[in-house]
Amino acid sequence: MREKLKPAGETRAADVLHRMRADIISCALKPGAKLRFEGLREMYAVSFSTLREALSRLVAEGLVIAEDQRGFVVAPVSIDDLNDLTYVRVLVERECLALAIKNGDDGWEADIIGAFHRMDRLQTRLGSNYYLSEEWGKLHGDFHFSLVAACASPNLLEIRQKLFERAHRYRRMSSQFRTKWRAKDVEHKMIMDSVVARDTATAQELIERHIRETTENVIKHAGHLFVAHEEARQVRPDHVAAE
Repeated sequence: MREKLKPAGETRAADVLHRMRADIISCALKPGAKLRFEGLREMYAVSFSTLREALSRLVAEGLVIAEDQRGFVVAPVSIDDLNDLTYVRVLVERECLALAIKNGDDGWEADIIGAFHRMDRLQTRLGSNYYLSEEWGKLHGDFHFSLVAACASPNLLEIRQKLFERAHRYRRMSSQFRTKWRAKDVEHKMIMDSVVARDTATAQELIERHIRETTENVIKHAGHLFVAHEEARQVRPDHVAAE
């Protein structure tokens, strides 16, 4: 049976959404930058309607903010936002992990071990600057997803993924100014071992510590780039406007 092909317009919309999301997360589109339709149309070679659809999706994901009657901007970053993001991520990751440990089977364990191996081997090949690699970043995301993949709640996993991607934007900013990365391979192995051993309490403690220490390091190395809380509040997220 042949797979049903998506309409060309739908495929283009999905493609530009993916590209814009990646550009925001990687900071190619800078936090707080004005998103002007003419410039975006030239950059992504799509129509205004396709751009508007993508921007509306990114507003829902918290990566873009719609200003009342003034168009769209890339969501700013702030220490307040990062701390709140961290708080919510800890809640969601702990719950996802507990459910995955409860529901996961042998295949799930094998996927975790495989994801860790691929990430670890690439890190070894890349050396001390591994954290600057887009390929390593993808494998890192794959590993963290493998830990919770068996949680059996698609909605919870969707929320978790959006939070993880928002946090990645902060990590990317931090990586531009760091001279040394902490030994995350050890942390990752400890988390993996506790999950595979079905030690829920230890796994939850380790993942929370992992997230919070990452936040502390982001603030230490890139905190000077973040807007003040008062400045961030000037951009209102509760209005969707046309430009």
